[in-house]
Amino acid sequence: MQRKFLKNLVLLLVLNLLIKPFWILGIDRAVQNTVGASEYGFYFAILNFSFLFNILLDFGITNFNNRNIAQNNHLLGKHLPNIFVLKTALFVGYLIFSFVSALFINYSSEQLLMLALLAFNQFLLSFILYLRSNLSGLHLFRTDSLISVLDRTLMIIIVGVLLWGNVVQEFKIKYFVFAQTFSYLLTFGITFIIVLRKAGTTIFKLHWDLPFMLIIIRRSLPYALLVLLMTFYNRVDSVMLERLLPEGAKYSGIYASAYRLLDAVNQFAYLFSVLLLPIFARMISHKQEVQGMVRLAFTLVITPAVIVAIGSFLYASEIMHMLYPIHPGESAFDFAFRMDASSRVFALLMLCFIGTSTNYIFGTLLTANGSLRQLNLISLSGMIINIGLNLWLIPKHQAIGSAFASLVTQSLVALAQVIVVFRIFRMKPKKAFIWRLFMLICGALIIGLLSQLLPFHWFVNLTIMGLVSLMLAMMIRFFRIGQFVRIMRFGEQPDVQSS
Repeated sequence: MQRKFLKNLVLLLVLNLLIKPFWILGIDRAVQNTVGASEYGFYFAILNFSFLFNILLDFGITNFNNRNIAQNNHLLGKHLPNIFVLKTALFVGYLIFSFVSALFINYSSEQLLMLALLAFNQFLLSFILYLRSNLSGLHLFRTDSLISVLDRTLMIIIVGVLLWGNVVQEFKIKYFVFAQTFSYLLTFGITFIIVLRKAGTTIFKLHWDLPFMLIIIRRSLPYALLVLLMTFYNRVDSVMLERLLPEGAKYSGIYASAYRLLDAVNQFAYLFSVLLLPIFARMISHKQEVQGMVRLAFTLVITPAVIVAIGSFLYASEIMHMLYPIHPGESAFDFAFRMDASSRVFALLMLCFIGTSTNYIFGTLLTANGSLRQLNLISLSGMIINIGLNLWLIPKHQAIGSAFASLVTQSLVALAQVIVVFRIFRMKPKKAFIWRLFMLICGALIIGLLSQLLPFHWFVNLTIMGLVSLMLAMMIRFFRIGQFVRIMRFGEQPDVQSS
């Protein structure tokens, strides 16, 4: 199982490294630089608002289905038509709830129109993720990997033509949204055909089976609550910035510019959970030992997470100045203010990467185990902490206060999940492993500080810091390249579990 995980992880990482960095740092960043921080902040705040009630589109069905199909492959053909109807009905409820909430917080007609477009995109994205959960549940990881980058590939082509092909006189943020809609529609159609064939049928008949749907909703409810709570403590920041501050759209745009790189690296940590959920679910159902897989996955994700987080923290100003040049018509004073605020927000947000990476391993294991009560209690606490800190810090410190709230929340949630996993699975923390992790963190910080004294360009210094920190991880035997190669060639190795 470890060999399957590593082989498919390599494929998934390669595909996403080819596509998603260019999307986030090339296309998405270019859109913000073209339309300006305020207009992009307007879009970004409404986008995150549309995420807040995303759970009503899915109700936990995707996570439940991934685990269920991984353990019961034969149920795909029976569940697919019923869930298709159910998700369409949930979309109607999502629209009603979203627009009532938007009217309650006094969204303008322009904001409501943008919300309508983004809500439809959320529906398509939710459906694609559900369809992909069937592929990963069947352990068709290669097919799922290709589908995972299809929508972004299409968006890169469409938005790239609009930005640089002289097709439109002036690029507007609504063109960005329309490009997403078309890409999601095409991806949905292709994925649906693939899943239909894997279900063993070419005839698709919709079924309105109310008792069955109620059973699915009841079983998915704990997953729904979990996703709702996690969405709030991950996405509410920019919404609160836009609503609580007089120039909320501007500060939301500043937060968005800093959040973009965190979102990019989180996408790669998220890939671990995509593979691990069905793998953990099948291992648990077969009563197999999971500690070796947890150790392997955690080592693979936390090593780059520590290096990237610390490197980004130390070189925050240089990175933000490189990514976001002065806008046309923007004064030097406004640019200096935006860069100073963005750099500090970015430095804090990137430290969150260590916590979120940990969550993608331990939270996924708890989900696969069905430990939803513990996960929901942790997520509820995280949401309360995050909203409380935002209410306190945003009026005083604007986007920087919101970034600090995120850092505290992600760190506490990660710590809580690790503790719960160790208790439920009766794992004993290896002192040598913890000591090596501590040495990696301290060593990367010292190496990063020393790298700033080098006489080279800052990007060269940052690259040296990353490479030397990786060498340190291998020297202290925290990150073992040889062991990963042996697993790829020969399968599971007993020494993965050793300290």
